[in-house]
Amino acid sequence: MPEPQAQLFAPAPLPREELIATCVTLLRGFAAPTAALVAAIEAIAAQAPFRCLQTPGGGTMSVAMSNCGAWGWHSDRRGYRYVAQDPLSAQAWPAMPAAFLGLAQAAALRGGFPGFEPDCCLVNRYVVGAQMGAHRDFDELDMRHPIVSVSIGLPARFSWHGATRREPARKLALHDGDVLVWGGEARAGYHAVSRLAAPVGDAPGVPRDPELGPLRYNLTFRRAR
Repeated sequence: MPEPQAQLFAPAPLPREELIATCVTLLRGFAAPTAALVAAIEAIAAQAPFRCLQTPGGGTMSVAMSNCGAWGWHSDRRGYRYVAQDPLSAQAWPAMPAAFLGLAQAAALRGGFPGFEPDCCLVNRYVVGAQMGAHRDFDELDMRHPIVSVSIGLPARFSWHGATRREPARKLALHDGDVLVWGGEARAGYHAVSRLAAPVGDAPGVPRDPELGPLRYNLTFRRAR
């Protein structure tokens, strides 16, 4: 009988492409291998360090964030918005790596949205115990552009709710290299990430911070302006 670790990090073969809901496509392993993406993330964080943002209600997010591209997503007491400069440094956000742009465009095309030109990549860092409540990406000016979401590192449990938070969620496991693409009538769909679980035993190939331990990264590509 396989060990729990093998079940977690070497899941049984899954469909390489799966329609989760109307206009929502899961591309299994599309971004694998992800080592080069992790290296690029580390270079971005060296210029624009990860930080846990404050919500308009006064809380603090458990997921740490950075950005690259012409615009960066930001949150504080004033609300959610895009900013052209990193509030920590008053400098422009790091440029979007060519590999990021190529990945986002290829995934969008595969998901049925050709011609995607993202100008923002929100980089999320999840430590064990971090989570993202049900929300929708709704701060962009033009909703005709899709969202491309790339999973890296520890597996996570993702929920797709749809038009409202109250709709029954479609739940699925996202693994290293999986990519989700949504747009069209699903563009403003609510989605969430459950509390990140600790790995069982070692986690080979998973990015690790010396102080924070094993990590999950998420790249979310958007057209902000």
